[in-house]
Amino acid sequence: MERSVIVFDLGGVLIDWNPRHFYRNFFGGNEEEMEWFLAEVCNYEWNSHHDLGATFEENSRGLIEQYPQYKAAIQAYFFEFEKMLGPPMQGSLDIVKELSDRGQRLYVLTNWSAETFPRAREIFPFLSWFKGIVVSGEVRMAKPDPAIFYRLLDTFSFRAEEAVFIDDREENVVAAERIGFYPIHFQSPQHLRHELVSLGLLTSRAL
Repeated sequence: MERSVIVFDLGGVLIDWNPRHFYRNFFGGNEEEMEWFLAEVCNYEWNSHHDLGATFEENSRGLIEQYPQYKAAIQAYFFEFEKMLGPPMQGSLDIVKELSDRGQRLYVLTNWSAETFPRAREIFPFLSWFKGIVVSGEVRMAKPDPAIFYRLLDTFSFRAEEAVFIDDREENVVAAERIGFYPIHFQSPQHLRHELVSLGLLTSRAL
């Protein structure tokens, strides 16, 4: 079956989201303290609750009680959100633009807080190129839970067998493949182009 739908992840594929962009300066260049903070305080597991719909206020309350000395740093995770975003990943963005120009049906499936995603829409106008976006924090389910993939399919009325799924996290790609998506584990724009060319969705050219 021809794959006529392309579904993109955002962070690590199109957007360079990394708390270190902000906290490196916040901690005055103290890499050891920054890495400890991101591993033990505002870590991946804690942030994943935002992806599932928790508000920053409710998710940070207990953390501030546990680490009162880091209250300002914890609050900055929300209030300084924009400073954790680097520029769009241009090589990937060029591919999205080319796919859009070729009339491909493009969607986004992202693990992202419902509170901060509206700000991302303002910062990144290219998000308007997509026919639809499913945000985990808005639907209160997140990758790699199969339920969010089925929500995407139901919302925009296409089948997994019609679609390519692109994500930088292997567990998300594996989950998509089990449902029927053609999986691409994102490694670089060059690798992504090679994969899309092999599917006949893009023409080959140097990035």
